[in-house]
Amino acid sequence: MIKEFKLPELGENIETAQIVKIMVSPGDEIKVDQIVLEIETDKATIEVPSEFAGVVKEVMVKDGDTAKVGQVIFTVEEQGETGQKKQEPEKEIIPENTTEPEPAKTEKPKTEVKDKGIYEFKLPDLGENIESAQIVKFLVKEGDSVENGQVLFELETDKATIEVPSEVSGVVKEIRAKDGDVVKVGDVILLIETGKVSVDSKKESEPVHEEKLEQQPEIKAEETPSVQPERKSVPPHVPKRSGMPEKIAPAAPSVRRFAREIGIDINQVRGTGPGGRISIDDVKKFAKTLNQSLSGSGGTLAVTGIKQEPLPDFSKFGEIEVQPMNNIRKKTAEHLSFAWATIPHVTQFDAADITELEKLRKKYSKKAEAVGGKLTITAILLKVIAFALKKFPQFNASIDLQKNEIIYKKYFNIGVAVDTDRGLIVPVIRDVDKKNVLELSAELSQISEKARAKKITLEDLQGGNFTISNLGGIGGTGFTPVVNSPEVAILGVSRGKLEPVYVDGEFVPRLILPLSLSYDHRIIDGADAARFLRWVAEALEQPFLLILD
Repeated sequence: MIKEFKLPELGENIETAQIVKIMVSPGDEIKVDQIVLEIETDKATIEVPSEFAGVVKEVMVKDGDTAKVGQVIFTVEEQGETGQKKQEPEKEIIPENTTEPEPAKTEKPKTEVKDKGIYEFKLPDLGENIESAQIVKFLVKEGDSVENGQVLFELETDKATIEVPSEVSGVVKEIRAKDGDVVKVGDVILLIETGKVSVDSKKESEPVHEEKLEQQPEIKAEETPSVQPERKSVPPHVPKRSGMPEKIAPAAPSVRRFAREIGIDINQVRGTGPGGRISIDDVKKFAKTLNQSLSGSGGTLAVTGIKQEPLPDFSKFGEIEVQPMNNIRKKTAEHLSFAWATIPHVTQFDAADITELEKLRKKYSKKAEAVGGKLTITAILLKVIAFALKKFPQFNASIDLQKNEIIYKKYFNIGVAVDTDRGLIVPVIRDVDKKNVLELSAELSQISEKARAKKITLEDLQGGNFTISNLGGIGGTGFTPVVNSPEVAILGVSRGKLEPVYVDGEFVPRLILPLSLSYDHRIIDGADAARFLRWVAEALEQPFLLILD
């Protein structure tokens, strides 16, 4: 069905607008709420979203044209018509010379092995609601012999790089993906001729047709029915989506940008200016009212994140190089943007005199090396922070605004930020309170090496209560780390340096370590943060206090 996208009502008796930029062209697929048009009235520049999804058939205007309200801008063939055609291939693919149809494939337990088979190696469940991952590198090629447990390829999720081993022994007959592809859990990645094939216990009496097995690799990957049901397209006659504005909200570009940055839908804000024009104060007032309302009802303010404005063409100014973000970097950007937008951050600064501690560290460093570790300030801080979390339990907690609850944790798992060539990774040291400093130094060395060597597992990254980020090995005098949600605090450590300190009537050189504590002000007050950080500093200055406390 062909739909006409018309210039919508703009309000304030505005009858025309200039087309600044058409963001679609014939053949483009568009979605509901996708920005398709940028227009300029005598009051503001406005981004216009699409009201329906489909394929653009014809564009009636060009950049710079003046269009009237109600004028057809472009036509769209809705997905209701084209989507029905896409549903037909859900029928099962059967090789032409097969005389009887194969039963539909279902995910069932494999309980028996029969001779001569092709094994479909599918992307396994990756846990933590991870539905897809990027293939970094295949370690086998077609024709290679593989053993059960041999690593077939490296996979990168938004949390870690993982080596995926084979579940069977045999010969690789076909590889259905390539380096860099993004694949979903359940997708068939390789076909392995095993000489044996696992079959469902309920079909143990059904013969295995060799003819089918030989022809199976010829079926193209894109023709293979997906494990997950195909999403149904929108029917042709769907009423306008609820929440879709009848009019485009009258607001200046700067006001729209501010609303997007704090996660507010500008169309829900009531303007107090002439003709209902929306100001920044209107957006602030709406956000405050919404936040109070949702907090009172056990909800939380939904934050959509910051929408980046289109970048200029940098190649016009000089030579450039474009590289895609890897999954770890992409997820880090998303997670930290969410944490920064949802957590009211405050950072407390202090410093610890670690002159005496440094002497002890050097004195016992050989003992740490003997057990495979390195006695660093970070290893010592792990133990200090575990004691601090016991003394200040609000730092070992998470906040649930939907239920108006604070979750206090009785275990002490601490994450340590590790700098890798793929981005920042935060492996977790578990049960820190139950281990001595030498054990912690060994475990910290091992898990840091795993992170840098791409051997880290998803389990190594889960369950942290508090994070330590030590940049002292690089430099700096202080920084403000971002709280690693759903944790409520993070300790930043900078480079220690010798400073003159007035002691007993004279200045003496002392080694001073800068500390930065960022915390969630919704659950931690400033006075508590100051006490926590001072306690940590004093514990570093006088380790004997840990025994007395």
